[in-house]
Amino acid sequence: MTLRVLAYIPSPPQGVWHIGPFPLRAYALCIILGIIVAIWWGERRWRERGGQQGAILDVAMFAVPFGLIGGRLYHVATDWQKYFGPDGDPAAALQIWNGGLGIWGAVLLGGVGAWIGCRVYRIPLPALGDAIAPPILLAQAIGRLGNYFNQELYGRKTDLPWGLEIFFRYNDDLKPDAMNGVSNGVVDKVVHPTFLYELIWNVLIVVLLVQLDKRYRIGHGRLFALYVAGYSFGRFFVELMRDDEATHIAGIRINSFTAAIVFLAAIAYFVFATKGRETAAELQPSPVQRPWPWQIGALRAAAASEPAADSDTVVLEKDSAKETAGATATDVGESSTTTDAESDAPTRTGSDAPTTTENDAPTTTESDAPAATGSDASTSTVSDAPTSTINDVPAATNSDAPSATDSDAPATTESDAPASTVSDVPAATNNSDAPSATDSDASASTTDAPAVPEDHRDKSHAPDPRNRS
Repeated sequence: MTLRVLAYIPSPPQGVWHIGPFPLRAYALCIILGIIVAIWWGERRWRERGGQQGAILDVAMFAVPFGLIGGRLYHVATDWQKYFGPDGDPAAALQIWNGGLGIWGAVLLGGVGAWIGCRVYRIPLPALGDAIAPPILLAQAIGRLGNYFNQELYGRKTDLPWGLEIFFRYNDDLKPDAMNGVSNGVVDKVVHPTFLYELIWNVLIVVLLVQLDKRYRIGHGRLFALYVAGYSFGRFFVELMRDDEATHIAGIRINSFTAAIVFLAAIAYFVFATKGRETAAELQPSPVQRPWPWQIGALRAAAASEPAADSDTVVLEKDSAKETAGATATDVGESSTTTDAESDAPTRTGSDAPTTTENDAPTTTESDAPAATGSDASTSTVSDAPTSTINDVPAATNSDAPSATDSDAPATTESDAPASTVSDVPAATNNSDAPSATDSDASASTTDAPAVPEDHRDKSHAPDPRNRS
């Protein structure tokens, strides 16, 4: 039994220290420390997501005052008997330094303040909520230490080893004062440290939120919804263990109802909200300022102008795509004309219509009758391949379809015209009706026609095709 008593958690002897005429309250210090940690950590998370530096602090200038007011309003509304009952003091409702902040009201009105700040600085509220969700919950955990110093928000009596000792406290007038008094060392009771349960639960949810955010990259306010749902779930069970004064509905503490309703709403938002996470560009301040909710006419005008702006953008994009496609087709058409003797596409013939091939590929006829071209001919050949001239073997052509050559090179005939090309004459290729060489008639071969290196050819004199060796 003695070991159990030594294991009890003692309460602080006091929660207020006076420095001259100024009281220094542990509860206020814990709240301030939690706000500082939330802003510092939230700023880091916001920058990691691509947001601008200083945005969290700017929005906090709106959110923090609203949150403090909302927390106090919720506390006063749910414990109104303390302030407006028969023995209540209405003026005490303004004495926030004596404790009494409802987290539900703080989150609700703090969210309104954050919404106003986001509109002023033109940044998305859901993305900001995801960035500050874990820091806010950590701030709540730090704030629970203030309840420890104030000896409040504890649970029912217990004999567990981690039970919390509640001391009697008296002020300077020797009147009982749990908030501002000093302990005389006498234990009033041993209770469940529900503030500690909630603190530990909050820290666990913080760790869980950070890990989920890293793994799944949650955005669009869904991480904030998980924070609200996780906190509400734990708070529901903590409320069942508390035994301090509270408003009851049907024998159940009002905070239990609030926790259940908020939990369901947060889960619904998480399920139906947009999946994924915002890009860094979406976190930047918007150049367009939307009207406020009470500016009905301006809201309608803005909503009507948005579809028109979107349609203009689509038309411009389509026109740009067409222009790009047209330019690409023109460039391709001007750059090269692909020829293939085995395909069904006819090739251009004649002295004034040189044939070009794609990617420097040589113009060929059937496998046994390659067309010989000159070094300067406009017909492209394989790079660095020497041009072959035919000396001994006449190229057989159709009797009715002579091969078309340049004006300076006479057309060859079946009887005495060997196939040859000159340096300045483009190689004529055959169309479908006038082939220069076929499988049956073409006997030109590069084996009997050794290649003449380009450097040793006399380019100034073309050989006479009539002089046969």
